[in-house]
Amino acid sequence: MGQTEPGRRERKKAATRQALSGAARELFLERGFDNVTVAEIADAADTAVSTLFAHFPGGKEALVLGHGGEREAALADTVRGRAEGVSILEALRDFLATRGPFDPKPDPLSRRVADLVIATPALRAYARTLWTDCEDALAKVIAEETGQDDFSVRLLARYVLEIPDLAGTEPAPAAALDAAFVFLRRGWPGF
Repeated sequence: MGQTEPGRRERKKAATRQALSGAARELFLERGFDNVTVAEIADAADTAVSTLFAHFPGGKEALVLGHGGEREAALADTVRGRAEGVSILEALRDFLATRGPFDPKPDPLSRRVADLVIATPALRAYARTLWTDCEDALAKVIAEETGQDDFSVRLLARYVLEIPDLAGTEPAPAAALDAAFVFLRRGWPGF
């Protein structure tokens, strides 16, 4: 009996998080990010404001973009789990190519959310922070994979993590992503 209880509790937490993020997404897409309050989101999800902040301590921005933990793990998995013969830079480029404004075939809802993020200064700043907060983790995994642990590895990690913000707002985001990695390959040819 004790083993089923944590599962139920986790399912309830996940359902609450899903209800909150779904309500927020609907309201933000309908009325704009700045025109929606956390109280309105909590009400739409039939929860208390304190519950919203318990699940999303990052506030309104986190309701759209989540937190950085899963991003760090995905970046590390991308570098560690790349196929034989695939460079670190190629793996990272391919990973970013499936995200937000770079996704070549997004579903309509994902496209609208990506457009909302790009058009909303608070969301764009939060998204940038989520990426750049992964710097230590990405630098660490690159150092592990290459055997290099110096300033150039940290610099590479920083540059890679700035790409979503810089290239994602260009008129042709996928082309800008590719161009960014052309420059990175020149600076880090062995990566």
